[in-house]
Amino acid sequence: MKKPVALSIILLGFAALSVLFSQDANTGFDRNALMARDEFRRGILAYNRYGFNEALLSFEKALSHKPSEPLILEWLGRAYYRSGLEETALRQWQEALRLYPAGSKQSLLLTSYLETIRNRRALFFMSEDQVRFVESGRYPAKQGGMFLYRQPSAVLPLPDGSVWVVAYGSNEILLIDVNGVIKQRVRGPLNGFDRPYDIARSSDGRLFVSEYRGGRISVLDSQGNWKAYVGTKGRGPGQFIGPQNICIDGEDYLYVVDFGTQRISKFTPDGTYLFSFGAKGGDFPGFRAPTGIAAIEDQVFVVDQADRTIYRFDKSGNYLGPAIQDGLTVPEALRPTREGKLIVADGTKILLASPDTGLVQPLASLGNAGGRILGADFDQNGSLLAANFQAEEVTVLNRTEDIASGLFVQIERVLADKFPLVTIEVHVQDRHRRPIVGLDARNFLITEAGKPVLEQSFVSASYLSNTAAISLVLERSPNTTPLQTELQTAVKDSVAAADRLVSLVSAGEIPVKERIDSAAALQQSAKGSAAAYSPRWRFDLSLRLAATDLLPVEKKRALVFVGSGRLGQKAFDTYGLSELASYMANNGIAFYTVIVGNGGADKELQYLCDQTGGQVLRLYQNQGIGPALRQIRQNPAGSYTLQYRSQLPTDFGRAFLPVEAEVYLLERSGRDALGYFAPLQ
Repeated sequence: MKKPVALSIILLGFAALSVLFSQDANTGFDRNALMARDEFRRGILAYNRYGFNEALLSFEKALSHKPSEPLILEWLGRAYYRSGLEETALRQWQEALRLYPAGSKQSLLLTSYLETIRNRRALFFMSEDQVRFVESGRYPAKQGGMFLYRQPSAVLPLPDGSVWVVAYGSNEILLIDVNGVIKQRVRGPLNGFDRPYDIARSSDGRLFVSEYRGGRISVLDSQGNWKAYVGTKGRGPGQFIGPQNICIDGEDYLYVVDFGTQRISKFTPDGTYLFSFGAKGGDFPGFRAPTGIAAIEDQVFVVDQADRTIYRFDKSGNYLGPAIQDGLTVPEALRPTREGKLIVADGTKILLASPDTGLVQPLASLGNAGGRILGADFDQNGSLLAANFQAEEVTVLNRTEDIASGLFVQIERVLADKFPLVTIEVHVQDRHRRPIVGLDARNFLITEAGKPVLEQSFVSASYLSNTAAISLVLERSPNTTPLQTELQTAVKDSVAAADRLVSLVSAGEIPVKERIDSAAALQQSAKGSAAAYSPRWRFDLSLRLAATDLLPVEKKRALVFVGSGRLGQKAFDTYGLSELASYMANNGIAFYTVIVGNGGADKELQYLCDQTGGQVLRLYQNQGIGPALRQIRQNPAGSYTLQYRSQLPTDFGRAFLPVEAEVYLLERSGRDALGYFAPLQ
């Protein structure tokens, strides 16, 4: 990992506010400077307790006393950004940038902010056309002349940013974190793995490992403890001669590519053999050298290396025709993307194939480095991981622009009530606002006035949390008046799926926070009073109220709107659609819509879900809304808490104290600079 190097910055305690605290040359007292400092201090205190509206007022007042102070403008922009007013925030930062000295650390930081926010086209990772990935790091198998593992053949990324790596040559699977550190080795049962080749994961966390020479599939629990075998060596039903790649579909059925018998075998989630397919018949020529396999919705895709073709089947093994016929050279493993495309490991290249269009485009190439990629997949942080069998390493690749622009780091709040012990919350994202997970103490460097702090410690990481909080908003309109039973059911299911219900807001003409302190009160609140229902109900005010309640609670959090799917004419009278989306996205709140009744969802509701990582749900579809809402616990979260001991003088709590956070992940890095006031003495 790249070594942290402390950066000297111009933002130094008192010097940073030299203009703000300056004295009048004639009287020795500058009343405007004093009033600006007091308002500035109040604004920072409000900001750090999530009082963004209060902070805005204080910073505006401070700016009225010192109109040309760039530090106030910078903080004003931060408050607007967290309030969802991104365009206004950009204007404040642009003005601050004009006032800061060219080339200063503050100007470089604001330039990065401006470029990142302006260039965002999507909030979450998409496999976009023409995207190219280049090497940004590696998890080497050899260190100091000693092999750590041999011949990686497959990778299985996990939600926490780590990855299971199948080491064919050393008969093991390894759990490797985002820094390339081996956290766990698993060698199977007492007799060990016999040439493990591929790995898949079921919805309950079980791991399935194909053993090429062993002619079987090992089943392990989520921690890597061996549990059972599926299949045996042989040519009969449910048997294998050289099983290679495997996949699991959305219903947890297992599909195994058996290279030796040139067929695909399907098993139930508990390992019971069902049937095989792949023999010549009808329009299908039959497999000659099947390698990769992937399941996307109701279809199964299998690539034949000899034919250089990806074939399409239904889940019953019925042939549906070729999906990809051109652009492949030596295709190996397949992995599905969340957009319904296929990642293809193809010799020294990684390709992206679209079954819908038949198009194949290059994602990455090893170039002159060479090797043979047997498997590749995107990890939780958007990096492309490649199992380079021949070069004996896992290669980490990232978008060219992501490496150049680095990480997007924000110090979200600073808590100094126990000064000199200071606690900071740091949010780390990529340039597309996807949270970066899996970081630990090695990835952070905190400095004050450019010098490393004392006793820096890593407190917690939100991606490790298994608890989620929700706030509910219930539509009180004529459309939902006859649906009170459905509203109650939706509330019951939502509360059962979450660990904590923070608030329940009735979205009437005047939004009201209902009682939730008992089961009876919650039931009555879900139903609502007759007077609460109005054709002038306010969607925007209700969302804003409920979202604000979520700011101080768990980092895995969501706002759940329950309604008919039709928004009234006054839906965005006070807060615009983009402002609501930014307010939730900039504060890590996912938005979910639960449709009751028979209507569909307005496009504005779908937009809010798309922009925040939520989804549109139907009350009685797919076994209700509980399973989807329980997934909030698994949502990625990139917030980290660290502590340190400050050495800066506080001037009895009146001095502005700077703090900087730098984050490093392999060849990528990012930083942010904030500040705080110690308690008054």
